[in-house]
Amino acid sequence: MGSIDIGIDLGTANTIITIGGKGIVINEPSVVAYDKKKKEVLAVGQEAYRMIGRTPEYIVAVKPLADGVISDNIMAEAMISEFIRKACRSMLLKPRIIICVPSSVTDVETRAVIEAALSAGARKVYIIEEPIAALLGAGVDISKPNGYMVVDIGGGTADVAVVSFNGIVKSESIKSAGNKIDEAIVRYVSQKYKLLIGEKTAEEIKKKMANVYDPTGEKKMKIKGRHLIKGLPVTMEISDYDAAEAVAESVMEIIDGIKAVLEVTPPELIGDIHENGIILTGGGALLQGLAESVSEMTGVKCRVADDPLECVARGVAAAFKLSDELLDGFEKISLYKYK
Repeated sequence: MGSIDIGIDLGTANTIITIGGKGIVINEPSVVAYDKKKKEVLAVGQEAYRMIGRTPEYIVAVKPLADGVISDNIMAEAMISEFIRKACRSMLLKPRIIICVPSSVTDVETRAVIEAALSAGARKVYIIEEPIAALLGAGVDISKPNGYMVVDIGGGTADVAVVSFNGIVKSESIKSAGNKIDEAIVRYVSQKYKLLIGEKTAEEIKKKMANVYDPTGEKKMKIKGRHLIKGLPVTMEISDYDAAEAVAESVMEIIDGIKAVLEVTPPELIGDIHENGIILTGGGALLQGLAESVSEMTGVKCRVADDPLECVARGVAAAFKLSDELLDGFEKISLYKYK
């Protein structure tokens, strides 16, 4: 039996795991259900996600990542260990692991990710930045001195980066991403309709209703929640206009971030980006009308990568084949070896 190569796209919202030769084997929410009385983990992933808002007080659904980085080391370690156990079935051989992190990650945050992977049984841990993995997953050859712009919109952060010749030239990490958009929808519905909805309902509104380019007002959706004044359960109807208005500020923050990176990009690379366009990846890329809005506001053509949700994970898997080139040519990719 040969060594196992595991790629982990450790996202704030979802964790996607790939195994060399098998492709994607795990794609589940980054959630851990923890029993405070027994002091033990009850479930991780999809099973834990189903418990959100439906458990007694002593059972909490913990999201161990915030803004794209580990915020709870113990829960993150438990989650990564369980996902690796699910993926590998047996841990006879310690795997090599590549983990994806946001471009703005600090040394302390990087160390937390590495410690979690090592505790989960890794033999070697490689760190790769999300914009690099996203472009690799989108099938872009980044080894040439040719500028590409990628916007990877995850649950915790939106990473905007210009990549050329195996490295990140300019980048910015924006906190206004999937989770912040969900929070904006909860806030909007609460303020306008005096209706308190849960995060799952907000996510459903975002996926089904939010059209940030040309909402018509004709698309409707029934939502359920608690009336803030009466305190009673209520069913209400909202339109795609409501959804667009709710997410407008968050979308503008992402577009402002794109403009800010373009403003500091070298002129030679600006010409390349104008020709190659902007590539959107991550779950946020599925926001209806986002590519059209970015094109209109920046004057640069914009497209959504094929299967944007799994784009970064595919890039992480592809990075194993390029590990020698990555370690020589990528300034911020680090290899950690432990005996």
